[in-house]
Amino acid sequence: MLNEGGGIRVWYDDYTTIDWIHDYVKERVRIRKLHSIKGIRGWIVTSYDGLQGWVLVFLIGIVTACFAAGVDIAAEWGSDLKDGYCTESLRLNRNFCCANITNNGLDLNDDNKCDKWNSWSQAIRIHDESDAKLFDFFAYVVVALLFATGSALLVKYNSLYARPSSKSSARIEDIEPKRKELKPYAAGSGIPEVKTILSGFVIRGFLGIRTLWIKAISLAMVVSAGMTLGKEGPFVHIACCIGNVLSRLFHKYNKNEGKRREILSASAAAGVSVAFAAPIGGVLFSLEEVSYYFPSKTLCRSFFCAIVAAVSLKLIDPFNTGKIVMFQVSYNKDWHVFEIVNFLILGVLGGLFGASLCKLILLYTKYIRNRTWLKQWPVVEVMMVVVITAAVNFGNKYTRMSNTELIFGLFSECTNEKEHDGLCDNSFNGMFEAFYLLGLALISKFLTCVITFGIRVPAGIFIPALLVGACFGRMLGIVMQYLTMTYPDFPIYSTVCNQNINGDCVIPGVYAMVGAAASLAGVTRSTVSLTVIMFELTGTLTYVLPIMTAIMISKWVADGIIKHGIYDLLIDLGGHPYLDSKTEYDGANTTFTTTLDLCQRDLEVIDVNDLNTIGELKNKLKKLSTSGYSDAGFPIVDNKILVGYIASTELEHALSLAHGSDNLTRCYFKDENVIDKSANFTAYVNQAPLTISKNASLEIVLELFKKLGLRYVIVVDRGQYVGVINKKRLLIYLRQITGKDMNNML
Repeated sequence: MLNEGGGIRVWYDDYTTIDWIHDYVKERVRIRKLHSIKGIRGWIVTSYDGLQGWVLVFLIGIVTACFAAGVDIAAEWGSDLKDGYCTESLRLNRNFCCANITNNGLDLNDDNKCDKWNSWSQAIRIHDESDAKLFDFFAYVVVALLFATGSALLVKYNSLYARPSSKSSARIEDIEPKRKELKPYAAGSGIPEVKTILSGFVIRGFLGIRTLWIKAISLAMVVSAGMTLGKEGPFVHIACCIGNVLSRLFHKYNKNEGKRREILSASAAAGVSVAFAAPIGGVLFSLEEVSYYFPSKTLCRSFFCAIVAAVSLKLIDPFNTGKIVMFQVSYNKDWHVFEIVNFLILGVLGGLFGASLCKLILLYTKYIRNRTWLKQWPVVEVMMVVVITAAVNFGNKYTRMSNTELIFGLFSECTNEKEHDGLCDNSFNGMFEAFYLLGLALISKFLTCVITFGIRVPAGIFIPALLVGACFGRMLGIVMQYLTMTYPDFPIYSTVCNQNINGDCVIPGVYAMVGAAASLAGVTRSTVSLTVIMFELTGTLTYVLPIMTAIMISKWVADGIIKHGIYDLLIDLGGHPYLDSKTEYDGANTTFTTTLDLCQRDLEVIDVNDLNTIGELKNKLKKLSTSGYSDAGFPIVDNKILVGYIASTELEHALSLAHGSDNLTRCYFKDENVIDKSANFTAYVNQAPLTISKNASLEIVLELFKKLGLRYVIVVDRGQYVGVINKKRLLIYLRQITGKDMNNML
């Protein structure tokens, strides 16, 4: 079937770029054919076609919520299992086991308050206090080690063969390697790879059903181990896997890679929605951070998908609290003018901590993990990290909590002094102890995050970044609380605090919230979406201004230290072929000055006046593959005049259909009366390839690739063929631009 002169296309190969324009034209042709059907049948067909997208995102939202609930329940149960078990039923976590206590608002951190919950030392009846504490420590480490090791083994032995990524090289062989290797697709957060896929590249298996199940199961296990990582980032990967799998149920999304990426954008919004109880924030995060192409129709469907996911998770209620996420909080007091200085300080600290975290993670991954024995022994690395983390966490009552439980305690507004393990104690000794322990927690969480993020298990950066920011935010809040209580007559405090000496003038939890937002902004460089996510978490507009201020200050400070956020850094470190449509590239210091310098003029062409036998075409395909441009193609010329273009995949497919023809059979690429129809490849030729003059500026070429999502553009001189600029060639050029900046940054 001819698509407006674009030719027949076959399935995209692994690690190749899609043709956005062809997929768009293909969709428009399909829609015109549907609208050409008259009568009631035409109305039914077009209505059903229009409903498919909404039905699909509805299903994605429900399934994403079910997966998120399953991971949440399993992670909470496994996290509590490190400390003990429920005597009533082993399948109950601590919260459900002691529901009669939690419903009365009592603190579960004191074991004596819940007779149904036994520590491991109580299970084997160790009565000596020191021996019991030592055994509980041993059990804590062993259970954490079992969960983390199981997760690492699950990821390792369910890896898929794929093309290895390049390492920021300027050689085309690194962009398109010849050999395949095992890739642990379930490891990491998955967001850098999702961004790469949404930009138009194909990574087979990364969003498959096998990766989905392995990611979900191993994520629950590794979160249970108590490591300094989060499940929120991996939720985006899981949601996109669900979107990709369910897209196969609908033909127009299954057979069109461009349309499928619209659904993946909506899926990413659902992932953030269930992670933070933030449907609006999820849509904005997909728009700001993840998506490459985001039309208005995708915006509406993303919002609907995020709402369905959030409502479904709310109905499931995985935490038995009526909340979607554990650290949802609310505040009923306003902030004071004198606190704006403190919020600015939190913004600066957030930028410093966030940028430092990005830089240290990058340095550790590049020079230690990737250049030592750790690269060959990923499971051993996981075991080492979890033992170190568990040993450090056990001695501090705050780090011993699960990450989400600690964040909830840090965010919360106090109602009595016995809440949240001493965080609400307004006495001097209580505040000093909380400040000291939070300082230790800040250091331990920061350092363990550096060695944890990037190991071969599912790991997100959202929770560690929030946790680090919440710690230093709460510490500053405790200091301000102490000052307002100790010096109530100080002019600044006396005018706004009304001589309040009970510590209610400032809310340390608010400082933790603002600090967490600032820290996450310093790591990811998100602004608008992050502000909305924090607003939806608190459910109030009262603290939007402090949060916005801290986030903006944090971004400025972090940008001054290291230019890119963590996801862009990981994309570059992993060598993913990603063209950022939002980045402005400065090519003043490169050797390329014109389009003619950038294009490749030594590629094979097909002249319609030559014999073009099957054997010759096979040899040309072989040469193209070994050159590193296996997803490129051949310009078709007639006495040097460009008349078309055929992609290598289409030519290979056409040759495979030439049944019964030998290597000497001639092939045709123009409409001619050919006896052997199997050797007439005209239908596979793009008879209207996009061209650009050799005198065009490089800026125009870059904008064409960024705005139109091109795979290639052909350079011509008054109709005569000159050369081809492939997207991968352009990426090499851009790496030459940014390479020096990246090296200086390190």
